[in-house]
Amino acid sequence: MTAYVIVDIEVTDPAVYEDYKRLAPAGVAAYGGRYIARGGRTETLEGEWRPNRLVILEFESVERAKAWLDSPEYGPAKQLRHQAARSKMVVIEGLAPA
Repeated sequence: MTAYVIVDIEVTDPAVYEDYKRLAPAGVAAYGGRYIARGGRTETLEGEWRPNRLVILEFESVERAKAWLDSPEYGPAKQLRHQAARSKMVVIEGLAPA
């Protein structure tokens, strides 16, 4: 079942984060992931949530998303993200096709 990784990112080192942005897509693609949203304009509709930079990724399953996060292909990019930003990340299972 499709899964979505949602990340709220607070960039602390913009120069290093630019390197991350160049490196990350290859690791995502290696696990069949694709970007749904990546740092676009956000607007709070309800509540107090004020995300910094939102990224939404789609994978074929929760298992595949978790495999990507811990993969050697994504590892160098992940290290840069940890160096350049603080992240909050969740994975959510999508709905079954109707």
